[in-house]
Order: sequence, then C-alpha cells, then structure tokens
Amino acid sequence: MSGLTTNTEMLRRLLVGFVRDEVHKVGLDKVVLGLSGGIDSALVAFIAAEALGAENVCAICMPYKTSNPESEAHAALVAASCGINFSVVPITAMVDAYFDIFPDADNMRRGNKMARERMTILFDHSALLKALVLGTSNKTELLLGYGTLYGDMASALNPIGDLYKSQVWQLSETMGVPAEVIQKQPSADLWAGQTDEEELGFSYRQVDALLFRMVDQRLTQPELVAAGFEEDFVKSIYSRIQNSHFKRRLPVIAKVSNRTIDRDFRYARDWGK
Repeated sequence: MSGLTTNTEMLRRLLVGFVRDEVHKVGLDKVVLGLSGGIDSALVAFIAAEALGAENVCAICMPYKTSNPESEAHAALVAASCGINFSVVPITAMVDAYFDIFPDADNMRRGNKMARERMTILFDHSALLKALVLGTSNKTELLLGYGTLYGDMASALNPIGDLYKSQVWQLSETMGVPAEVIQKQPSADLWAGQTDEEELGFSYRQVDALLFRMVDQRLTQPELVAAGFEEDFVKSIYSRIQNSHFKRRLPVIAKVSNRTIDRDFRYARDWGK
C-alpha cells in the first residue's frame, strides 16, 4: 500500500506474542475461531497456531446452505496447513427455523442473523473448551463498519484488528497461508455470489490508501483531496467511519455516578493482577 511499509517479520513476532500473552494472562491455554475459508480467519489461525501450539487451536467452519462449497474446502486446507483442530457445524437448520417466521426478510437481515448465529456457536465452544474466542475482523472492515455487531465483530481478542486488509495480504504471504486463499476474491459468503468489494463499491487497496492517510496520518479532507483522492470518495468514507463508530465502542451507559464504566472507570483488561 502506497505510504505504508510493513515489516512482516516484526509484525509476525508482535502478533504471535500478543495472542500468547493475552491468553495465558487470564489462565487459559486454548482459543477458538471461526474459519471461513477467507484470508482474515486463515491468518488468525496461523498466528494462533504459532502462538499456542496447533493442538490448542480449535477452528470451526459454519456453512449455510447457500455458502460456496469452495469456502469449506479452503477452510479445511488452512486447518490442515497449520495442523489445528477443525470441525464443521452447519447453521442452515437454526437460521431457517427463524426465517420461517419472517420469510420476507432481506439479505441484510439474513446475513446479520448468520453472522450472529456463528458467534453464538463460537462462544458456546469457548465455554466447552475453556478457550478464548479470537476475532478475525481487520482494520479496514472495522473502520468502515463492514461487519455485524455482536456477530463477526465480537470476540475476546483480535490479533488483526489493527491491520489494514493490504497488510493482511502481506503478512499472510510471510506466514505461509495457502496461495489459493490469498488470491481469492474477498467475500463474507453470506449469500451466493457475494463479494466484499462489489458490495462496498471500491477495492480494499483503494480504500486502504485513503484510510491510512485519513486515520493514521490524520490528513484533513482538503489535504486528502489535494493528495489526489476524489472529494466524493473522501466524504463518503469519512461518513462511513463516523456513522459506524458506535460499532467500535462499548454500549453507551447513561452517566449518573462519579465513576461510570468506560468513562471514569477504565482500567486495562488485566488490572489488579
């Protein structure tokens, strides 16, 4: 990505250490994650396997009846490549049981339901295995609000949430993620034929170049336009970030005391240990 150089070996050590430290500091040894067949979850699986040992990583593929069969095949390929535990839990029956009551639901509602159904399965396995749930949303998706609140955006730890999609591609090559997964079109696989970039209306590399300058370098909108970005594109991305900010924060709590959670009472996760 123009303007952003990634030292992938340093990034690898940092993220592997992050997962190992954060899991062990709460007294656990294992993690569980949803393995979709896409590059984000594949990279997280490789990071987790290196951090904790493959035997301590449980990956679950959760296809719906309209999911591309290639997704499950790629998920299995990733699991085999890094040696982690792998299982398949179809979600068709539970999702369809709900939408039998609401047959007119559109693709957005159905996609959100699928994402949240998958996360309930992951957290159930978290309790079963005494494992933390790993998130697989990257920085580009999080900034754009391109994810489902309490669905794919939910987790206990997220090792790639500060990596732009462009960096995910770079680090995946360094860590040995299968080429088939790296080269495929990004897709949440929520319905047949769905691709991220077609739904968003722009490419990840295009928006990453803008987001890096807008967020990390803090360029103003006039400065971004002067740097060569189209004004309408700049405004639309700024609006996306602003309107989706609620997804990146804990629920807003009405302040009625001296020390309100997430305002005045804001300790680190492991405070007091």
